[in-house]
Amino acid sequence: MSAAPTRVLLVDDHAVMRAGFRMILDAADDIEVVGEAATGVEAVAAASALQPHVVCMDVQMPDMDGLEATRRIVADPGIAAAVVIVTTFDRDDYLFQALAAGASGFLLKNAGPEDLASAVRVAAAGDALLAPEVTRRVIERFATDDRDGGAAVPPPVAQQVGPRTTDAARATPELTEREAEVLRLVAQARSNAEIARALFIGEATVKTHVSNVLQKLGARDRVAAVVYAHTHGLA
Repeated sequence: MSAAPTRVLLVDDHAVMRAGFRMILDAADDIEVVGEAATGVEAVAAASALQPHVVCMDVQMPDMDGLEATRRIVADPGIAAAVVIVTTFDRDDYLFQALAAGASGFLLKNAGPEDLASAVRVAAAGDALLAPEVTRRVIERFATDDRDGGAAVPPPVAQQVGPRTTDAARATPELTEREAEVLRLVAQARSNAEIARALFIGEATVKTHVSNVLQKLGARDRVAAVVYAHTHGLA
């Protein structure tokens, strides 16, 4: 018996853009577009009513922009959807506001069709993603904040070291060797399934390791963990 498809809500004030996204995603056997919205207000209401797994969210829209809609969706305990920002505008203010709002990903509309479908799958799996064009800027911003004393990832305080450690584990003594390996693979944008295959462990075990890594680093999400890995030479 095949798994249920990933349910997606499309949010964009341009009907032609929504139609194009729908065509791309409907072509995937494991994805189902369950609704559309043209404003941020409609997006919040539709996310609550339709309970999608993933919301593909535009930024510039009437009534309420996609950033505020993202904040409301992520903050609503009755909505479990991950939000992926999909925008034409490659702007730092949009990028960092989206991440601060709790978005699971940031994708530019010039991405290829398979990139959109892949972004939906990654977000549905509980992972985070950034368009390659913006990843370096995120790392630089977080690194600058760290140097200025306003680190987005607080310095770790716990210390758990096994008798045998890798260089990565020694650089982050609060992580076990296995957790350091998982962090390195997360920093390579590997999904939980890919990490499981690489380390010959189950996906449930990977999720446990990722959760432990985030907790020990004081990282809100995988994006923050990726930044930590790059700024501390663990990637």
